[in-house]
Amino acid sequence: MKGTVTKSTGSQYLVRLTDGRQLNCRTRGNLRLKDFEATNPLAVGDHVNVEVLDTDDYSWITAIEPRKNYIIRKSIKLSRQVQVLAANIDQAFVIATPVLPKTSLGFIDRFLATAEAYTIPAGIIFNKCDIYDDEVWDWINELKDLYVGIGYKVIVTSSFDPEKMKALKEELINKVTLFSGHSGVGKSSLINNLIPGLDLKTATLSSQHLKGTHTTTFAEMHVLQEDSFIIDTPGIREFGIIDFNESEVSHYFPEIFSVSKDCQFNNCMHLNETNCAVKQALSEGKIAASRFDSYLSILENRDVFR
Repeated sequence: MKGTVTKSTGSQYLVRLTDGRQLNCRTRGNLRLKDFEATNPLAVGDHVNVEVLDTDDYSWITAIEPRKNYIIRKSIKLSRQVQVLAANIDQAFVIATPVLPKTSLGFIDRFLATAEAYTIPAGIIFNKCDIYDDEVWDWINELKDLYVGIGYKVIVTSSFDPEKMKALKEELINKVTLFSGHSGVGKSSLINNLIPGLDLKTATLSSQHLKGTHTTTFAEMHVLQEDSFIIDTPGIREFGIIDFNESEVSHYFPEIFSVSKDCQFNNCMHLNETNCAVKQALSEGKIAASRFDSYLSILENRDVFR
């Protein structure tokens, strides 16, 4: 039978069959997609074929269907390895908070650039708006104008605000949506609010470092309603991107890429070249300094997570 992987623990998988049943499964043999290497051969969202057993033992995943798309993160400590966060996604949101804990713009931009690389529509959910003061609201509104102007969806919400949660839910209907972000940004609380009775584990922030603790151990797909699913991913402190070709990094920053056609040189890297349209747009405020710094940080492989 055919099904979709809804949870992966590395060696065991939960698969939701087309008839609605959920089965515990394992893979038979060295099951991998052709010409694709990752730390995990199967990911949440993968469509698979299952040999269903009539016993209480594990059923067997026998094949992976071709992926529509996928999104990965690069292992920070194991630079040659990548991890597939999820596959067959309709949209992806990075959950961010401007305070308690503060999500860096570099983290946000690396997530968005990775989504661009895999042609996955992406956006930002700024969470915990119930604790913003006037100064934070001013900053959030500036960021919203910036990212919406580039073409990204931006949602400002709080699990304590029913109207804002209703607006968020409307963005998720009839889609497979991935949620990612730092630990402590409130992903689990948002999902608990969206899917009453789910009761995902949540945790308080570390009082010493004002950082979250990991409450989601493995990626998992949850049913929001018929034909609407949320993929919850483990909270990550760093988002290591794949090894982009340096000449293509600017392609994943839409506002930079659209201006670059006016550069004097076709292979302009927007560093020290003459007649660089991107540097001119930057000086005129048409490209945000924070976005250009994120572009440079990827080129230079700088640490942007402080």
